[in-house]
Amino acid sequence: MSESTRYKYPLKLPISLKETAARLARDDGVSLNQWIATAVAQKIGAVETAAELFERRGARSTPSDLMRHLDNAPNVPPEPGDELPDTRLRARHPKLDRDGGASFGL
Repeated sequence: MSESTRYKYPLKLPISLKETAARLARDDGVSLNQWIATAVAQKIGAVETAAELFERRGARSTPSDLMRHLDNAPNVPPEPGDELPDTRLRARHPKLDRDGGASFGL
């Protein structure tokens, strides 16, 4: 779709979000529609940029790269709140030990 083509989209927003967006648009001196369109464009740019970054980095990574980093990780129990949530995950990953760490050097 070209930039000059417009599409009407009925947008349902919570009242508080609409009021805040309207205030920010007013502060910026633009219409609410223009402010929302710009906000959506910024979000799309951020998400696509991040996705491209991860795709590029992932394309040149190998499992041995991951293992090299994991080998350098300290073998300590997880911080409080970082433990594995339940035994279902441990059942799928038998190398995980009782402390929520792993038996292969994590």
